[in-house]
Amino acid sequence: MSTEQIVGLLIEERDRLTRAIEILGVTTAAPAKRRGRPPGKKAAASVQTAAAPTDAVKATTATAPRKKRKMSAAARKRISDAQKKRWAAARQ
Repeated sequence: MSTEQIVGLLIEERDRLTRAIEILGVTTAAPAKRRGRPPGKKAAASVQTAAAPTDAVKATTATAPRKKRKMSAAARKRISDAQKKRWAAARQ
């Protein structure tokens, strides 16, 4: 079989499958289900700030960045010790 014959057979097969899909009524342009984490408060806040706020105070509080939480050294040590204890138990 030559390459041209093989390509011709593949094109015929593709056309046959396309017709079968059309007959079944399946659309290929169906919207895919959204993957990943759903949008949260940040997306909603940006939409609200994009709209013209009526109060200037609301606009400044909505766009102000949050302060990053800091963990004390003692808290980090407690968490570390607890995790080491869990790992030791898992090894047993």
